[in-house]
Amino acid sequence: MRDCLFCKIATGKVHAKIIYEDENVMAFEDINPQAPVHTLVIPKKHISTTLDIKEDDSALIGSLFRIAGQVAREKGIAERGFRLVSNTNPEAGQTVYHIHLHLLGGRHMHWPPG
Repeated sequence: MRDCLFCKIATGKVHAKIIYEDENVMAFEDINPQAPVHTLVIPKKHISTTLDIKEDDSALIGSLFRIAGQVAREKGIAERGFRLVSNTNPEAGQTVYHIHLHLLGGRHMHWPPG
């Protein structure tokens, strides 16, 4: 997607503080953190929303969660706990239409989230 911010980050056209990258997945720091640890985990493949995930994306989606766990361990928040959030469409707060996980931690999380 030509105008997708996360596609531009994934291809190096836009700078981000990257903390993990492989051929399919990238993790980078959120520019507007909502917790002491706020990392975004994205597929490099453009998928607009969770409603657009296809069956052949299953391994890729599994990789997002695996990498999120790896980053949580590296950031030292795995044992204390962390939250993974994926927003879909406007009422849920999705602002970048490229699926991603928000990895949030480093403080006590409240429920319901709001």
